[in-house]
Amino acid sequence: MAPLGEGPPPASRNGRFCRVQAPCRLPAANPARVPRGGDGARGAGLAMLDVLIKGGRIIDPASGRDGVADIGFGGGRIAAIGSGMPLRAEQAVDARALLVVPGLIDLHTHVYWGGTSLGVDATTVAQRSGTTTFVDAGSAGPGNFHGFRRHVIEPSPLRILPFLNVSFPGIFAFSSAVMVGEAADLRLIEPRDCVRVVNANRDLIVGIKVRVGRGAGGASGIAPLEMALEIADEIGLPVMAHLDHPPPSRIEVLSRLRRGDIVTHCFRPFPNAPVRPDGRIREEVLEARRRGVIFDIGHGGGSFGFRTAEMMLEAGFLPDVISSDVHALSIDGPAFDQLVTMSKFLALGVDLGAVIRAGTAAPAAVLGREDLGQLRVGAAGDATLLELVEGEFEFRDVLGETRRGRQRFVMRGLVVGGHLWPEPQR
Repeated sequence: MAPLGEGPPPASRNGRFCRVQAPCRLPAANPARVPRGGDGARGAGLAMLDVLIKGGRIIDPASGRDGVADIGFGGGRIAAIGSGMPLRAEQAVDARALLVVPGLIDLHTHVYWGGTSLGVDATTVAQRSGTTTFVDAGSAGPGNFHGFRRHVIEPSPLRILPFLNVSFPGIFAFSSAVMVGEAADLRLIEPRDCVRVVNANRDLIVGIKVRVGRGAGGASGIAPLEMALEIADEIGLPVMAHLDHPPPSRIEVLSRLRRGDIVTHCFRPFPNAPVRPDGRIREEVLEARRRGVIFDIGHGGGSFGFRTAEMMLEAGFLPDVISSDVHALSIDGPAFDQLVTMSKFLALGVDLGAVIRAGTAAPAAVLGREDLGQLRVGAAGDATLLELVEGEFEFRDVLGETRRGRQRFVMRGLVVGGHLWPEPQR
């Protein structure tokens, strides 16, 4: 059995999209029979919507909703949720047997495609991962952020929210042939320049990214993190900290992080793993969680191990956020994308609702975005349609170890900004 992702996903069903010359009108219900649970356009008669998703199982961990219902989109936002609502729509989707969840948020990606060697194209990834919001984890620094904004973020049909790399050039040398850590030379870190770029791009930048460890920081030790924290204090935003091989140590990094800061690669294998060989979680990890530090998976090409994950889960320590760390060296495995990463947690026995929360409501809360990560009237018009495919699937971690699961997520449709995306063919 080949590891998951090395072959195409199961073929999608034909005919899901209802596209006709005249508006697609669904049967009107007797208003007296509309359930009290209907929201928004329930009393609006035959309101015309842009998109209506019909008959899917809506799972919205933020509200606790889990049941079959219809959901309508209009004006770029969610306009109605309920059953038997007398609605018309320009486009309708038959979502029976599908899950309808908030648009997935991948908290750790690298999508500065064409501007950095590690970047991947967000639009390509979205069509297989179901991601509607890509959080770029520091691909660009102060020296090239303007290019990232102008040439990638602004033209994108998808939402891209970046962390600014503390290092001036961002992650500039990351490939199978050349690997130079951007934090290895402290001359590349200029705090005032970071503050200047953040202040000029407050509408986009969500925090400061710093990579420490022997790979990313060379002999710089803990210094890049201390500089990043000082910048973050000045601008009032969180830090996302990457940690690879020591030095610095896990305890040096975790002891410095503040409430709301993010430690990514939180289920990494030895060295700098969060759990002892006997399965006991290290005290500095528990203390960081008590302090309010966010634990993010950030799978990537070298930062997720099944044995670490199994011991952490057995000890009752779930990650706050599941993210893929998709980049040029992980997109073809072992991470692949957000849905493969989430499917691995299903294989590890994590509850369906908890997995979906870790890819929707939880990262939205980390970002402070109440309009994202939930399906409620007035929220951003993003949704992901998923099929939960049953079968025998093999998953692989960064060490090449495999685990088998009986379920995997497959993307079957996206609503982005209140419209089906990509636009269905007529």
